[in-house]
Amino acid sequence: MKILMYSVRDDEQDAIQAWAAAHQIQVDTNDLEFHPETADLVKGYDGLVIQQSSPIGGDASLYQSLAAAGLKQLTSRTAGVDTIDIPAAKAAGLVVTNVPAYSPNSVAEMSVAQTMRLIRNLEMFDQRISQQNFQWAGLQAREIRSLTVGIIGAGRIGGTAARLFHGLGAKVIAYDVVRHPELEDVLTYVDTKEDLLRQADVVDLHVDLNETSAGLIDAAALKLMKTDAYLINASRGPVIVTDDLVAALKAGEIAGCALDTVEGENALFNQNHQGEVLQDTNVAQLMQMPNVIITPHVGFYTNLAVKNMVDISLDDVLAILNGETTAHAF
Repeated sequence: MKILMYSVRDDEQDAIQAWAAAHQIQVDTNDLEFHPETADLVKGYDGLVIQQSSPIGGDASLYQSLAAAGLKQLTSRTAGVDTIDIPAAKAAGLVVTNVPAYSPNSVAEMSVAQTMRLIRNLEMFDQRISQQNFQWAGLQAREIRSLTVGIIGAGRIGGTAARLFHGLGAKVIAYDVVRHPELEDVLTYVDTKEDLLRQADVVDLHVDLNETSAGLIDAAALKLMKTDAYLINASRGPVIVTDDLVAALKAGEIAGCALDTVEGENALFNQNHQGEVLQDTNVAQLMQMPNVIITPHVGFYTNLAVKNMVDISLDDVLAILNGETTAHAF
């Protein structure tokens, strides 16, 4: 049995080799994304694992060719599967799996950390200190226990964030199409997204990317937020209409934001653009704003999360190849 993993980073290798040794299975890796032009590399392998934020591309014939080559599955070692044409894969007889909960704490803690950084004005203090300006006038902070945190998408990650924010003393409200009774000790559900936007001092996004969530936060939504409210996005970039966000920040419609993901991030994130003029004018503008924090989609990037992403994805491949079922199949 042989498994091929695409888009593997150096920091994943220890976990991969440990899993391979424990199961006595050959696991090979490359640093390429899985696309039609790289798909031939998987020939001769029994299992396939990918991780990428750009769509696989191609058409249904790509998935049919995988099945014809003897593959039974297509596994993403991330939660997001919008890169995969799931109907085409299933039609070809491939089982598609993901890792829906590699570590809810990793992303939830990122949201809490970014919120704390914003409400304490730490980004602005860093900028002053870098200019040897040690004054603190005008940057009075807010205590999190005085705030209402609104979570849109109270699933595994959003629910974990709710518990963390509640533990710090914040009032937590949430909007989700599915209500989870087990969270009602730490949050209160509101009936509409609009209700949440009007009430929240911090709007924290934890939704999957799909037809209903793309463009979830647009100009109309931003106008509903308090002018001293903050927006946190550690979910997916297209959930926010970046043009509208830039305009809202310039107009002072919200107090600031922290973005761990943005529209069009594939051309920027996890790459070194030092000395270059950024072609993404929206990101360039956001980077110049003192009330904006941008990080390169690293909410997931913790020691435990990386290990879980590797272990769970490979466990699923092994289960499927052995004729067993997995709870992570679509």
